[in-house]
Amino acid sequence: MKTYELFINGEFIPNGSREMIDVINPATEEVISRVPKATEADVAAAVDAAYEAQKSWGKLPAMTRANYLMELAGLVRENRELFARTNTEEMGKPLAQSMDEAGWLGDYIQYFAAMARHIKGEIIPSDRPNENILLYKMPIGVVAGIMPWNFPLFLIGRKVAPALIAGDTVVLKPSSDSPNGCYEFAKLVEKSSLPKGVINVVTGSGAVVGDALSKNPKVQLVSMTGSTEAGKKIMKTAADNVTKVSLELGGKAPVIVMNDCKLDETIEHVYNSRIINTGQACNCAERIYVQEGIYDEFVKKIVARFAKCTYGPGLGGTFDMGPMVNKAQQEHVDELVKSAVAEGAKIEIGGHKATVDGKGFYYEPTVITGCTHDMRIMREEIFGPVLPITTFKTLDEAIEKANDCIYGLTSSIYTTDYDTVMRALNEIHFGETYVNREHFEAFQGFHQGVRQSGLGGDDGEHGLDEFIETHICYIDYDLNAQGK
Repeated sequence: MKTYELFINGEFIPNGSREMIDVINPATEEVISRVPKATEADVAAAVDAAYEAQKSWGKLPAMTRANYLMELAGLVRENRELFARTNTEEMGKPLAQSMDEAGWLGDYIQYFAAMARHIKGEIIPSDRPNENILLYKMPIGVVAGIMPWNFPLFLIGRKVAPALIAGDTVVLKPSSDSPNGCYEFAKLVEKSSLPKGVINVVTGSGAVVGDALSKNPKVQLVSMTGSTEAGKKIMKTAADNVTKVSLELGGKAPVIVMNDCKLDETIEHVYNSRIINTGQACNCAERIYVQEGIYDEFVKKIVARFAKCTYGPGLGGTFDMGPMVNKAQQEHVDELVKSAVAEGAKIEIGGHKATVDGKGFYYEPTVITGCTHDMRIMREEIFGPVLPITTFKTLDEAIEKANDCIYGLTSSIYTTDYDTVMRALNEIHFGETYVNREHFEAFQGFHQGVRQSGLGGDDGEHGLDEFIETHICYIDYDLNAQGK
């Protein structure tokens, strides 16, 4: 069993008598590692290290910072299989999906390294003669990167890569459910030529570590990915210092399926948008609205597709899904399914907790019909392999129901009609809308939610802006010319 140590100022700190956290493999229910439970003093030390390191890191040319990022990307790629197996062991993802995620981490770091020559200021016309107005893009300072358990490798990239290329330094807080990959990443940071203190890693509860990061006056940005409730707590704590927050929170993605869609392709896209990562993704298809003309055929085909879904331990074979990340998540999904049945919905397939060889926090791939828009399962985030379906008559009705939600992250529509597509793009009020494809964003896009799905966003040039602040300078260059 592995034991990890806090990573502060380029060094791993001996645990001594520090309280530890057990990390459990959700497929086997076995303890696979122990990680330290950081104290407020530990968090303060990590922030201080990042604060001091940023003074020189932020002064480096962006291309010099890019070279460090390229070094990190290379080290990640050399250790891709280690990262993938670590990911599967700690959060249950099938190994093939973990290999993909480990690959994304290296690619994402490289993508932002290439941004080095694209951080541009502006020259703004002045109203006065002999004056220039210059707008500089500057590092924001110390970034607290608070990460979720569902994509623990890729989110390292989202928190680290844009921050470092912008000239910021980082204190990472991985989830206690899946911290091992982040500590393996810290080992690569220690091995690299990256200056000490630029990246730090601390683990522990949100109530202690997350709170200590959010209220530390030396932290200039809290970039957090997680639940809406956790995001609200971060906002309240950060407000005391008016600290900037960038939050990617919960989602309840609506999927609108029109009569004229390419049905077989739509079935495959909806299936993939629901079962990826066992449904534990903020952009997953969470509620399906099918137009009346194809409802029966859609249900028949999606049930047949779900019937082919396989699940099991990610290191034990080739499966479509792994277990839920922990028992609490398994219970949450089961409770929502039971509430739907109690409210009058019908389970077409699945609908039960499961194990493999008597172990693991699995949930059967599940399709539920007879849902109505006001049911809990159509309004609360499921975060599991459960697909609730309802029907509609007109596009107006579908758009109204899609927008009637506290969340606003991802959405999609399936149709072959151009007018329908354009209406949807203009009237669906979500940060992202996918047309005739699965729910999954691109590095160069902008992953942003509205309403209670968050503030700010990630990815691409707009995501980089979250880690930058502006400095406006007014220059009167005629003072020395007076009297000549």
